[in-house]
Amino acid sequence: METTQHKLPNYMLIWLYLFVLTAAEVLFAFEMPISQLAKIVCLLVLAVVKALLVALFFMHLKFERWRLRVVFMIPLPLAAILVLAVITEKLW
Repeated sequence: METTQHKLPNYMLIWLYLFVLTAAEVLFAFEMPISQLAKIVCLLVLAVVKALLVALFFMHLKFERWRLRVVFMIPLPLAAILVLAVITEKLW
């Protein structure tokens, strides 16, 4: 089994991206004069982007085979269904 070398990512740059996204989340949560729904959607998008950055670079999924990525992605729709069910529980 041969191994392939990959270029190491710039972890400080990834950390800077995560810091900027966190600062954007704080601004959206407290200071932005937009509707509640728009805030929630923006915060969810920022959280997903941050989770992808962490998973791809700090968990090294970017450099793994496709099969391992699929194993990682299978529970994601189930987690989304669970979160949606918990959020909408009040409506039922």
